[in-house]
Amino acid sequence: MSKHDLVTRDQTLFVRDHCLCLAAQRAARALSRRFDEVFRAFGITSGQFSLLNALNRPEPPSLGAVAELLAMDRTSLTANLKPLQRDGLVAVEADSSDRRIKRLALTGAGRRVLAEAMPIWTKVHGEIDRSLASQAANGATLRTGLAALL
Repeated sequence: MSKHDLVTRDQTLFVRDHCLCLAAQRAARALSRRFDEVFRAFGITSGQFSLLNALNRPEPPSLGAVAELLAMDRTSLTANLKPLQRDGLVAVEADSSDRRIKRLALTGAGRRVLAEAMPIWTKVHGEIDRSLASQAANGATLRTGLAALL
């Protein structure tokens, strides 16, 4: 490999300081850690909270609809459902009119865990929103920008 093929230190620093993907990944990991810590008392992770919340609907959604909402592929969603099924928080059933479609539903235990975790999410999320409000951008602006990427 010639010296012209190497990425310079300046380029590396530029990517570190400007890469939206890196910034989003770092922020996502930090947010996940913060919520994982407070949700530990309920036996769930931040990702599982999001999944339980996505299932909190009057009618059980299809696996495909939930995967789309969470921007996950079906295989990853199925893997993430397994511990929730094992713990009795989520039920996966075949659709009554089309057995090929899987429907996802919160169980009574899943509804209770979500209800117990929601006030903690509200408190911590409020703290985060208030900390963002003191920055150049606020939480609503950040969410709008991130949603535009989808």
